[in-house]
Amino acid sequence: MAKHNEFGKKGEQLAVDYLTNNGYKVVHRNYRYLKAEIDIIAKKGDILAIVEVKSRSSDYMQSIADTVTEKKIKLMVMAADHYIISKDLDVDARFDIITIHRNGTKFDIEHLENAFYHF
Repeated sequence: MAKHNEFGKKGEQLAVDYLTNNGYKVVHRNYRYLKAEIDIIAKKGDILAIVEVKSRSSDYMQSIADTVTEKKIKLMVMAADHYIISKDLDVDARFDIITIHRNGTKFDIEHLENAFYHF
């Protein structure tokens, strides 16, 4: 497996651990629908968090969260809608981004709730 794929998997696991430690129940990982994929679907109370995980190890100047494109957002919304309808869930959905930044051997985690609110 390529190093960037290994880091991506590590980032997703760190995000799952973070969510679990903060009272969320992870109900699905890597949910796929047509051309869309949702990294993590987690529930806390009546909120279903649809989570995109972004990992980076460089000092690139652009915010990691800003790398989520409008096309990616539309695909996630479509997949989330399918998931909720297919499971006949009565929940409020929220779209979050969890960013993982590797700085040497340390990992910084940031959780942006309602990250796509402006769309």
